[in-house]
Amino acid sequence: QVQIAESGGGLLQAGGSLRLSCVVSGRTFVMYSMGWFRQAPGKEREFVAAITGGGSTDVADSVKGRFTISRDNAKNTVYLQMNMLKPEDTAVYYCAAGAGFYLRSSNEYRYWGQGTQVTVAS
Repeated sequence: QVQIAESGGGLLQAGGSLRLSCVVSGRTFVMYSMGWFRQAPGKEREFVAAITGGGSTDVADSVKGRFTISRDNAKNTVYLQMNMLKPEDTAVYYCAAGAGFYLRSSNEYRYWGQGTQVTVAS
């Protein structure tokens, strides 16, 4: 059983930075692609960024140039570095693990964390 725990969320002013962390239990971390999704109040969950076990990345256009995804396979951890945050980035951010191909789809992910709240004040 894979367990996922996110951390690093918080409240900050627009223009600031945060780094989210996601720790994954189990010995097969490197086999999983990892994704970050977010869900704002009243909106559907949306793709933010993904990274394969080999380190290939994909980032949503809405955050490209501001957010960076990375992973440390030795620590079973994936990170989301968020810079130049905007009020519209306010959401609960979820980390997920999966083995599918189309990593922008939440359906490709089998395991999910509980989420961490990010609130960006204007």
